[in-house]
Amino acid sequence: MRARLRLCQLREVNYCGRTQAPAGAAAVITVRPSSERGRSSTGWLHSAHSFSFGAYFDLRHQGHGNLLVLNDDTMAPGKGFGTHGHRDMEIVSYVLDGALAHQDNLPTHQRQPVGPAGAEPDGDKRDAPATGILRPGDVQRMSAGWGVQHSEFNALPDQDTHFLQIWIKPLFTGIRPSYEQKHFSAADRRGRLVRIASRKGLEGSVSMNADANVWAGLFDGTEEAATHTLHPERLAYVHLARGTLKVNGVPLAGGDGALLEAESALTLHDGDQAEVLVFDLSPK
Repeated sequence: MRARLRLCQLREVNYCGRTQAPAGAAAVITVRPSSERGRSSTGWLHSAHSFSFGAYFDLRHQGHGNLLVLNDDTMAPGKGFGTHGHRDMEIVSYVLDGALAHQDNLPTHQRQPVGPAGAEPDGDKRDAPATGILRPGDVQRMSAGWGVQHSEFNALPDQDTHFLQIWIKPLFTGIRPSYEQKHFSAADRRGRLVRIASRKGLEGSVSMNADANVWAGLFDGTEEAATHTLHPERLAYVHLARGTLKVNGVPLAGGDGALLEAESALTLHDGDQAEVLVFDLSPK
């Protein structure tokens, strides 16, 4: 334990469960090891929870800023969630392997607002189908708003589907529910960060009713690296979906998360088949 604490002090990295920067430290990276995530299983669904969710509760891990839920789900062939409801939540699904079938009760080609009910949305306005299948590289945003009913199933009869489900606190409550899905190719994400979700649908990302930005990238080898500037009044979170990767020199393994405090930038480097998400978040 003494050696572990010393490692934290030397590298200004918090592996020890603390959420505040050490006295006098200019910057801290708090690592959330994969092995310490909450776990749940229904037999057909195996989940790892980065933050408190359902029956898993950890007072130290109640989200990070407006990022409330980050579930790493593996769903058995042909199984899934029957029709169920959500309200006033921005839900982003990101598929790693397999195929995730989605169906909801939104009208086909419904205008997709992102803003207060009755107001014109900021950013792009897009039409989207009420049903769809998400495959690797696909990102789906569902604004639950005043209420939506939907179902999710593994569309494959003989293969698990592995995906991330992300819940972000909405800016406005009681909005009209909407849905959007876009594809971000592996080639586009190779060796760089691509914005996949944002408040105003910036850079071709899906738009969200949330004060947040999400980037995704693939990194393999010492030649592939990316640096991202961080705003001092924002929060940052890195989730390594798989592989290994270093963040500002700090090693992460698949399933690990990293909370960054008082860092002016993050550099992703020395990846080995790494797939990573980076979150820019509101502290509220």
